[in-house]
Amino acid sequence: MPVNKLYEAICSQVAYVLKEERMKRGLSLNSLSEKAGLSRQTISFIEQELRTPNLDTLLRITSALGVDLEKVIAQARLRAKGK
Repeated sequence: MPVNKLYEAICSQVAYVLKEERMKRGLSLNSLSEKAGLSRQTISFIEQELRTPNLDTLLRITSALGVDLEKVIAQARLRAKGK
């Protein structure tokens, strides 16, 4: 897989994993946005893959969800590679 395609696939899977984690915890977009200190629209755009989050945003979301960013990225990378 070319590097830029792998990068896009990982970004896509990060968005999917974050949404999965939010839903597992039964959190609405509003409640996660409040916990993370971000707008509801920002989280929605990330989950819909309309925006790629920066490191600060990822750390805020994963902290609010109680998950390790490293694990989210590792899981996204595995999924992107089809494993």
